Amino acid sequence: EDYEIMVPFQGLLSYGFQVDAVCPGKRAGETCKTAIHDFEGDQTYSEKPGHNFALNANFDAVNVAEYQGLVIPGGRAPEYLALDPKVLSLVESFAASGKVIASICHGQQILAATPLLRGKTCTAYPAVGPACKLAGGNWVEPDPIDLAVTDGNLVTAAAWPGHPEFIRQFVAALGVRVTARSMAGV
Repeated sequence: EDYEIMVPFQGLLSYGFQVDAVCPGKRAGETCKTAIHDFEGDQTYSEKPGHNFALNANFDAVNVAEYQGLVIPGGRAPEYLALDPKVLSLVESFAASGKVIASICHGQQILAATPLLRGKTCTAYPAVGPACKLAGGNWVEPDPIDLAVTDGNLVTAAAWPGHPEFIRQFVAALGVRVTARSMAGV
């Protein structure tokens, strides 16, 4: 999902993090097509073409020890990424190393394909709720849709309208403290 990769990517860069974007089977410099899922009053989200998101690192070169955390975007990709043993192994390695994992929307389909949701409080896009429950997660209804939930080193959110809270909770779980100030916009 376009927003769910681009907004955390740019948001984490704005905090000064080095952010690597990877995809199995692709290398740095290649792109991934994205889609924009929008909430327009229909029974579910609509889908429009997104951007070609540029990757800046190689999936096969990821060394978990070099990272503080992992963001798993949602959208349609988790449907097939949850079937990739290399993806599941990488996610489990982040968890086993005590790294913070943040997953949004349909990204929890990947988590549900591992033992990582067992006993964890989590939320996701409503259609992913049954998978989270079957994986042993303590399900929190995503009402409102901008909900984000943290349980230890796991941060989950329902959908892109929750980016402010999702990113805030992820950054806090990484140990960054931000002092809020009032701002006015023009």
